[in-house]
Amino acid sequence: MGNQVEKLTHLNYKEVPTADPTGVDRDEGPRIGVSYIFSNDDDELEQQQDSVHDLGGENPALQPYDPQLHEVECSVYYRDECIYQKSFSEEDTQLEEGDEGGGGHLSTYTPENLLNRCKPGDLVEFVCQAQYPHWVVYVGDFQVVHLHRLEVVNSFLTDASQGRRGRIANQLYRYKPLSPAVVVRNALEQVGCKDRDLSWRNSECFAAWCRYGKREFKIGGELRIGKQPYRLQIRLGDKRSHTLEFQSLEDLIMEKRRNDQIGRAAVIQELSSHLQAAEEEDEEEEDHRHPGAQTAVE
Repeated sequence: MGNQVEKLTHLNYKEVPTADPTGVDRDEGPRIGVSYIFSNDDDELEQQQDSVHDLGGENPALQPYDPQLHEVECSVYYRDECIYQKSFSEEDTQLEEGDEGGGGHLSTYTPENLLNRCKPGDLVEFVCQAQYPHWVVYVGDFQVVHLHRLEVVNSFLTDASQGRRGRIANQLYRYKPLSPAVVVRNALEQVGCKDRDLSWRNSECFAAWCRYGKREFKIGGELRIGKQPYRLQIRLGDKRSHTLEFQSLEDLIMEKRRNDQIGRAAVIQELSSHLQAAEEEDEEEEDHRHPGAQTAVE
């Protein structure tokens, strides 16, 4: 199956300043800011279908997929405005026929089932364990346009899925969409664009640009002036979250997709390890400031 690869490098967590190592949600908002430095790769590469993954050699797409188990709940903010949200709320858990996990707009369906649900201009997100999500734009007549292996191509939805389950992703971003006709036109006009002529780093950025028309989804679409107006709030559990800050939406999407690729358990473990290390460092600093203090032992 296809496994989209996004190359990125970022600062080691230990090198990044933190404000509150507990990461607990409070009324005044998220407390931890992290800056990331990404490579300039603008491609979305896929390995051959016979590649072996780190899952005992089995094909991830053939394994049971539960969105609530594998996917990371998160919200994206531009300053104080929420522009993206993925949440498995309790009132959204009732499954329809053919659903798998989540219920509502986060339910996943087989490619054949999706064909009965899609309308021209819809965005579709294909998901699979241990793989980057793959986004496409449905243009009608069972066809989609998407960024695939360094080229914008037109293909059948079932072919683009590569066997993965998918969902209609219109409700994830909260921007006002363009009309369906304009979305389809935006997508079709880019067919054949490839290599260094591409203006998008991955399939999600391309599909979102087609639907919302915002330059923020394009490579270099925003000036980097030192400020970090974007925040990715990752939910670790009840009343507990961790927040990362970014200079651009493009960079934030890269990290969000990396989290989707490694999976919920790995993200929680990664961030929990960081939070624990930060707490230990704070304790050591406190000890240095008060060298004469003694700890009571019961």
